[in-house]
Amino acid sequence: MIVTNTETIPGYRIAEVKGIVQGNTVRAKHAGRDIAASFKNLVGGELKGYTELLTESRRQAMERMLAQAEQLQANAVVNVRFTTSAVTAGAAELYAYGTAVVAEAEGGGGFDS
Repeated sequence: MIVTNTETIPGYRIAEVKGIVQGNTVRAKHAGRDIAASFKNLVGGELKGYTELLTESRRQAMERMLAQAEQLQANAVVNVRFTTSAVTAGAAELYAYGTAVVAEAEGGGGFDS
């Protein structure tokens, strides 16, 4: 499955648009991470606990989006975007979305997904 944040895929043409696909996850902060983050705010630096949380959230949202694309029998997702929003105090949603398509190599054949 090709995944890109552009509207086109170099060397391929979009043969069919299957539709919008999306994946999301809502994650809550961990009390231990909050305490560590509070101390880190005093001295500065990366909040590694939150970096890991967001990395895992992006991965999970992307996996869910790609599973939806596979159900539509797409072999690529173009124009992929991520967004976040606060759901409640201490919890946030990470949302991934894009357009599921069937892409064919220029000159004819498709590619294995």
